Amino acid sequence: MTGVQNISSTSKSAVAIDKARAEGRAALIGYLPAGYPTVEDTIAAGIALARNGADLIEIGIPYSDPVMDGPVIQAATTEALAKGFAVRQVFDVVAGITSQTDAAVLVMTYWNPVVRMGVDEFSRRLAEAGGAGLITPDLIPDEAAEWMEASDKYGLDRVFLVAPSSSTERMKRTVEASRGFVYAVSIMGVTGARTSVSSAAKGVVAAAKEAGAERVCVGLGVSTAEQVSEIAAYADGVIVGTALVSAIRDGGVEAVASLTKDLSTGLTRK
Repeated sequence: MTGVQNISSTSKSAVAIDKARAEGRAALIGYLPAGYPTVEDTIAAGIALARNGADLIEIGIPYSDPVMDGPVIQAATTEALAKGFAVRQVFDVVAGITSQTDAAVLVMTYWNPVVRMGVDEFSRRLAEAGGAGLITPDLIPDEAAEWMEASDKYGLDRVFLVAPSSSTERMKRTVEASRGFVYAVSIMGVTGARTSVSSAAKGVVAAAKEAGAERVCVGLGVSTAEQVSEIAAYADGVIVGTALVSAIRDGGVEAVASLTKDLSTGLTRK
């Protein structure tokens, strides 16, 4: 199995997004930090996401220097680390969700924890846990040779990020290297819920599609069903993070289920 060939038959993310597309809607992708408030809570919240309208789930690995994360996610990951969360526990979270749901479960992580465990070892354990692949915000394709090899070996998706600042050349390179979908960052800066969706998002999606991307999902700043609806009109998937982390912080797993159900009402394309 090589590169981007046979994507629909090998990519769990692509299958989930294509299923949503066949139903006339965008896919909903929900983010949760692993180990917050506990590992058990993350698993329960992930299952609640899948059972209330999420097609894909991102599980974030807490990191000591989260340069891209806004204050809500930073606070959650800091708490998880303070309680002793270890990177290896992310596989327990992934397995706990995939054993109970059909959602595609990806791990979102800065690259250093993967390197510290060993790229091949991390990839093998992720595949064994039923994971779909990795979202790597601080890894660019030019520096990803080891990950490209391991992801092909274990059949994992490679989700790289593109932004309003991505040059035409960078966009093409990133699209070619990605498998599953391309993650379009709609704003420059850190994550966090916002009152309006960046107008740059539509342009990033269009540029990625022009570069050959089959599936482009938009993240950073989405927190309401109205914003989901706005993005669903032009993107293949809508990514929600901070709003879900706030929900689990304030109301536990029940609040995650309720918010997911509400967000999913915005997915159908008008």
